[in-house]
Amino acid sequence: MTTDEKKDHVAFVVGYTGETGKEVVKALSLSDSFERVLLIGRRQTSVTDRLGQKFEEKIVDFDKLEEYNDVFAGCDVGFNCLGTTRSKSGGKEGFYKVDHDYVMKTAEIAKHNGCKHFLHVSSQGSDKNSCLFYTQTKGIVEEELQNLQFEHLSIFRPGFLLCDRQESRFGEKLVACLMSPCICCCAKYIGVPTETLAIAMVRRACRPNGQVEIIDNPTIHYIGS
Repeated sequence: MTTDEKKDHVAFVVGYTGETGKEVVKALSLSDSFERVLLIGRRQTSVTDRLGQKFEEKIVDFDKLEEYNDVFAGCDVGFNCLGTTRSKSGGKEGFYKVDHDYVMKTAEIAKHNGCKHFLHVSSQGSDKNSCLFYTQTKGIVEEELQNLQFEHLSIFRPGFLLCDRQESRFGEKLVACLMSPCICCCAKYIGVPTETLAIAMVRRACRPNGQVEIIDNPTIHYIGS
């Protein structure tokens, strides 16, 4: 049986309380290709109350993730939706800890436990040589993920994420307002709804395309539409 024919995947999702993560969970709940889904996070939520029995929430301390090695056991697919902002995390150090350290530790432990396909949400413009700290960090993570040599690695580079956030981010609202004419005219190149991104991720999880695939914003629209 080939990977794309497999119907009993066991997956984990980190970052499932964020806007993209919530949509990934929703897409997974509608898929019959996943036998079990572990939602790995730092605090208890009520998310599993409205989901089927295949979903289970696991609480971990990301600063001591190596102590939760067994949580990742048996997962052949991993979805990484971790991400923060400098303002929310308290500055550069906090941002790097979440977007680099937590992501890489998750990937390393997952690989050690037999994860075959890792799907990672990066960003449009990511470049390890960028002069911008945000895109530089994203680029560094992409390179380090490739060095782990997963059987399949899908890196998604979405543009501006379109969603109705529960938390208010003034900067994002301002950018969305200023860019709204461009987004309307060139949506496939500038922005993408988190729902579309999530659907693309779940579909790619079932049908990987090569060992390493970097998926840009137009391709995310194509896969997720």
